[in-house]
Amino acid sequence: MKNILKKILNKKKVKKKVSNVKKLKSKPKSPKINKTIKKVKSKKLNKKKTKKVEVKNEPLRISKNNEQKPEIKKIRKQETEKKQYKVKEYVVYPKHGVGQITEIKKINIGGIDVETYVLKFEKDKANGMVPVNKQIYLRPLATINQVNKCISILKGKPKIKRSMWSRRAQEYEAKISSGKIYDLAEVVRDLNKGDDLMIDQSYSERQLFEKAYDRLLSEFQIVMDTNLEDTQKKIDKALKRNLEKQIQKAQGTSSEQNLDEAVASK
Repeated sequence: MKNILKKILNKKKVKKKVSNVKKLKSKPKSPKINKTIKKVKSKKLNKKKTKKVEVKNEPLRISKNNEQKPEIKKIRKQETEKKQYKVKEYVVYPKHGVGQITEIKKINIGGIDVETYVLKFEKDKANGMVPVNKQIYLRPLATINQVNKCISILKGKPKIKRSMWSRRAQEYEAKISSGKIYDLAEVVRDLNKGDDLMIDQSYSERQLFEKAYDRLLSEFQIVMDTNLEDTQKKIDKALKRNLEKQIQKAQGTSSEQNLDEAVASK
């Protein structure tokens, strides 16, 4: 009997537990929990909707191999710099000597607008261009005082080094291309052979001498405002060149004048 009673009691306990579990499941959830669940669900739904909308709004892009993008060209200008020289002004360009500025114009170099000096070299019968931002390579003409100092350099004794001619030729060429008037005068003085025909002078020596001499002559002529012959006489006198010929010419002219005067008196 005891065993039967125990079994009945156990069955009743199990039924109570099952009924309690069912009640717990069937109980309505608290309002706070319900709100949070609704929020999470609404967020998920919104995300899905936005994804769908984004996919719909994105247009289809077809890549074309031959498609070319339009190039946007920007006009670049030269850096602004004040012009130091004016039109019709004479300047010295080391590589070519004395030149006159004929105009100032803009040209396009590699997509950049560049303002340039247009130079005319009468000696070489050539034209050249120098950008305004490279005008440091130009120099103004020498002054009268500088010309007088050059003449005193020409009157001095030549300084000839004992090194090989190839090395000396490079030094002379560097002095000529520097464009400095005192360096030009030194080259003319050192390579001057005067009227002594017994002294051998190579072709390269004579060429360098004439190059420096011509540049010095053209600058002296403009600075001193004299004709070519008078300028040349002044330089030759300082170098003691052609003095005998000049004396003979002077003597010849004076003798001719004396003869004319004698004939006129008769």
